[in-house]
Amino acid sequence: MTKDERVIRNNGSWFDYRQLHLSLLWSEKSLSLFNHTRCQIGKRLGQITTVEDKEEWLSYLQELGIEKNSHVKTATEGALLGAVIASGVSPDLGIISDGAGQFRLLVHGLCWVHAERLINKLIPFTESQRLAMETVQAQIWSLYQDLKSYKNLTPDQQQHQKDLLESSFDQIFTQNTAFETLNQVLRRLKRRKAELLKVLDRPELPLHNNLSEQDIREFVTKRKISGSTRSDEGRRCRDTFASLKKTCRKLGVSEWEYLTDRVGGKNLIQNLGKLIAQKAASRLGDFTNTVSVSLV
Repeated sequence: MTKDERVIRNNGSWFDYRQLHLSLLWSEKSLSLFNHTRCQIGKRLGQITTVEDKEEWLSYLQELGIEKNSHVKTATEGALLGAVIASGVSPDLGIISDGAGQFRLLVHGLCWVHAERLINKLIPFTESQRLAMETVQAQIWSLYQDLKSYKNLTPDQQQHQKDLLESSFDQIFTQNTAFETLNQVLRRLKRRKAELLKVLDRPELPLHNNLSEQDIREFVTKRKISGSTRSDEGRRCRDTFASLKKTCRKLGVSEWEYLTDRVGGKNLIQNLGKLIAQKAASRLGDFTNTVSVSLV
């Protein structure tokens, strides 16, 4: 059994993490979410149990003999993701990330910009190593441009180009250069081929997560200057208003006018959720099944 096929054994029964969707890595405060969320989880195949709060959930796990903290956390994370999917989020949702483990779920793709940084941060010591780095980087960005062009092709043209692009990927990431450290990085990225070439099967997915990086840049800058908040209430307040500000800006809505509209009880400005749905529907492609994320 591989590392990614971990299971929890209890009373002779095996609970495969894939059956419970145990792949979402939440914070240590995951359990507190159960105070506000109805969560469904399969106790046995074909049988669904519903829990209403944290205490009932812990009691349910105890009945199964799942008591170790790490096992409780894993089961909780899986149940949360299962609840998200049960609430209507598509299990085919595309997620593009920088490679952080907590984002490797559903249909996961790897950001090419972050992948290339593994090569860019290498330090060559000889002229031959420097030339090897430059050559590989040029090859990677050439392939990147080909993938960008692939997204705009017709389905028939994409089918014809798919094998060629996969072949180009293999040639780049299986080559041996004069720089051994570079070779190790290339082999590491080769193992992520399916995630880096996810766009071949899902052309609507972006090749990078720059948009999400830009969304959190203001938050990260403020954190560097002011540090973290002093309480959970302060954290929620900061996150809520930061999210509101970014959402209004993307929708072309004045944040100040939106706040005064809601505080004043006028409710003249349309619900932001509806505005998001309208904007998504007006754009070409199915962007409702795509999300890019970045590690804060």
